[in-house]
Amino acid sequence: MNGKVRLGEFLQTRRSQLQPEDLGIPGYGERRRVPGLRREELASLAGISVSYYTRLEQGQSLNASPQVLDAIARALGLEEAERLHLHNLARSSATGPGRGRRPAPERLTEATSQLLEALSQVPAIVTGRRSDVLAWNRLGHALFAGHLDPGAPDRPAERPNMARLVFLDAHTRDLYADWPAKARAVVGNLRLVAGRHPDDTALHALVGELSSRSADFATMWADHRVTACSVATYEMRHPLVGPLTVTQQTLSQGPVQDPGRGQNIVVATAEADSPARASLALLAQVSVPRDPARPGVRAGSG
Repeated sequence: MNGKVRLGEFLQTRRSQLQPEDLGIPGYGERRRVPGLRREELASLAGISVSYYTRLEQGQSLNASPQVLDAIARALGLEEAERLHLHNLARSSATGPGRGRRPAPERLTEATSQLLEALSQVPAIVTGRRSDVLAWNRLGHALFAGHLDPGAPDRPAERPNMARLVFLDAHTRDLYADWPAKARAVVGNLRLVAGRHPDDTALHALVGELSSRSADFATMWADHRVTACSVATYEMRHPLVGPLTVTQQTLSQGPVQDPGRGQNIVVATAEADSPARASLALLAQVSVPRDPARPGVRAGSG
């Protein structure tokens, strides 16, 4: 799908999600053939001509100025991540399709590896641009994917992918009490990355796979929501330690001007003296690997 189509679909979808009465536009009780704002209403709110907006939505007008894009973003009520996504889509439509190629497998950087080691007391995983798990510490593996081989991230061809796990893995789906909220966050983040990297064929292949294998993903992807997953609180239902509420924070290791290029560390924390903190402490105990040479004795114990 080229940039013009992606930009047009984004604008059309977001326009259809706005209710005229929410923006103070009188409807006079009329029934609309299609939901949302009309093009002329959105153009008026943005302060641009209807013909120009129509050409932009239909992919017939290129090189929209940042000022025009910001005006459209304000009219659509976009949040900051969505506004940046709109700019990325417009830039892609103006430059045309690049040479799509499958990039080389991502490698864990030394700096990120050191940071992961320093976070040994909290569950943490390192993910790449497309949500592939590049590494995890012992607690991160135990909390997020204890049913998987702990050595899988070390083998690029077998690396778990958090988006696949959320949509296609029954264990991960059951892990979140409010699974739809987690799923929407995953889709929104993939949308954001896809806008930044329109020529990433591996990312497009992942989206195609999830769209064909998960009706939930296909529906959420068509919604065109964009989410920057930096901080979120989730109630988890862990098979070993039971229910616990954790705050998942994503620490980006990428360059400031393009965080989608770097690696992310996702950490899970709980409030001090909370039941969830006690559950994480219990998980740390029960997930210690046993020493195969001494049955019943955990590695590292005296």
